[in-house]
Amino acid sequence: MDHIKELTTLQEWKDGFTVMKELRTHLDEGTYLGLLAAMRDEGYRMFAVIRNNEMVAVTGIIQLTNLYNGKHIYVYDLVTADSHRSNGYGEMLLSYIHSLAKNHGCSSVALSSGFKRKDAHRFYEEKMGYKKTSYAFVKKL
Repeated sequence: MDHIKELTTLQEWKDGFTVMKELRTHLDEGTYLGLLAAMRDEGYRMFAVIRNNEMVAVTGIIQLTNLYNGKHIYVYDLVTADSHRSNGYGEMLLSYIHSLAKNHGCSSVALSSGFKRKDAHRFYEEKMGYKKTSYAFVKKL
């Protein structure tokens, strides 16, 4: 039976890397684990869909408060393993995050997605009811 589990141990983070690597292709496991340690100190949490003892999708979130979204959950990462796409796991994870946000008194869930990820954009807008509200800008230093 499919279920969602929060990833809290070093071994679970390592197991999650197999799926996360499909989205964050620039990371090696050591860099990933180092960043996760720092991010966890800042409130980052990871969750996975487990199917038959295998992680098939992962998400990384943080609860934030700011002037434009108020108290909300921000989704940093959401990825389903390529071999398990189109089986509803992304929807399962996001629906779980929506419930988690409501239970923590958040008014919304926010995320950003790269320009080239057209399939993801359709999923967020058409299937999950997200609205495009802005562009995200980054300046490399």
